[in-house]
Amino acid sequence: MVQTPFTWRYGGREVFLSGSFNGWSERIQLIPMEGSAAVFQRIIDLPPGCYQYKFVVDGEWQVDQQQICDVDKYGTVNNIVLVSGTEFMSPDFNAEAFHSSTSGANDREILSVGSSSGSLCTEPAMQLSDADMDILRQVLSMHLFSAAVYELIPNSGKVLILDIEVDVEKAFHVMYDEGLRVVPLWDEHNRQMAGMLTSSDFILILLQLYSNHAIFSNEDLGRQTVSSWKGWKFQHHRDVLRTLVPRERIPLIYAGPDESLADVASRILQNNISAIPVVHSVNGLCPRLLHIACLSGVLKHVCRHLKHHLGYLTLLQQPVGYLPLGTWAKEFRKTMARPLLTLHLSNSLNDALTMLLEAQISSIPIVDDGGNLVDTYSRSDIFSLAKDNMYTHIQLDHMTILQAIEITVDVRRDRLQTCTRFDSLYRVMELLSEPDTRRVIIVEASSRRIEGVITLRDVFHFLSR
Repeated sequence: MVQTPFTWRYGGREVFLSGSFNGWSERIQLIPMEGSAAVFQRIIDLPPGCYQYKFVVDGEWQVDQQQICDVDKYGTVNNIVLVSGTEFMSPDFNAEAFHSSTSGANDREILSVGSSSGSLCTEPAMQLSDADMDILRQVLSMHLFSAAVYELIPNSGKVLILDIEVDVEKAFHVMYDEGLRVVPLWDEHNRQMAGMLTSSDFILILLQLYSNHAIFSNEDLGRQTVSSWKGWKFQHHRDVLRTLVPRERIPLIYAGPDESLADVASRILQNNISAIPVVHSVNGLCPRLLHIACLSGVLKHVCRHLKHHLGYLTLLQQPVGYLPLGTWAKEFRKTMARPLLTLHLSNSLNDALTMLLEAQISSIPIVDDGGNLVDTYSRSDIFSLAKDNMYTHIQLDHMTILQAIEITVDVRRDRLQTCTRFDSLYRVMELLSEPDTRRVIIVEASSRRIEGVITLRDVFHFLSR
């Protein structure tokens, strides 16, 4: 048994504690601390494990938002305490779980983390246990290498492939009508798959056309084939953006249905691509497209497996705000390699499209003047311009992001996924495993002030480093 303190610091006449450690059947009264009428505490002997708990303050259920919080299967927010061996992850984070020493090579990294009240406080990052990391990586590695790609393929559903000689305008409308964000290309002359067409291609096409004309027309988009566009893109990418494409064309990367999920995830990450086609070929015959594999599909498969092991994979229950994970605003973390990029509703669509490609990000948080999240603009939102050929009568630098968002209803799904820095790593992984979700935006719960962003790639790199 481990002596585990529970502390309520926010006043009240009577404070009780209840949790999963007693089946929520008993309320344990906390004792006022001597010298402070606002602080109540009780030390309880608990066996090692992960427990949910909550306070009852003057008859009302409360959580301490300064500590680890999670949402249970019924949608109820509870605090979390992790008890391991003779040590525990204290529910009193500020007082017990951290220290402020910065001397020595192995000390914890100091971060600037905002409090839920909006004020800033400096707290060190959580000391990650090598044992916890090793256990999680071992479980994850075993699962990814033992699971095959065919387990991602749905029992029913259609797949679509476009001929590389189809005109660009038709491809644009097909992908809009079918709700596709990426589609493989087929070279009939050589009887082989020839590449992928993505939302990024159409963003670059519109930027290229707009750079040559104040307003482009159907003829601009319809008089070139996908094949000719791909050739132009390779030669003139730098003319439109300040970024370069590789000097040599990258061969199409694909996977077979019997390959491991580990191989698929590794290929996607190493080649900085969004998805790869899953094909089946027998004795060198014409390959048959089976599925499009992406990181979110791999992560969903992983989450289903890890859900049954949360009891001892304690790292998954740690709050993301205390992990070296994601991109954060400067006031929360001072030493980020990449800045947290945002735009305002008054910025132009041209600003958004250029930033998406130059920064190589999937979506941009849109904030108000106070830095509070109001929406996002994503690469896939470009397909909304196919409706009624809207791209033919807009000016990219005159259309605001607000106006662009208002016409994206038909291409949006659950586009805006958010969490707080107190949400667990596993909760964020679940959000990122949803279709079309590639990043989760971290906000302050009450104000929606944006604090950071965690992407699919962030999670995979963190779990595999």
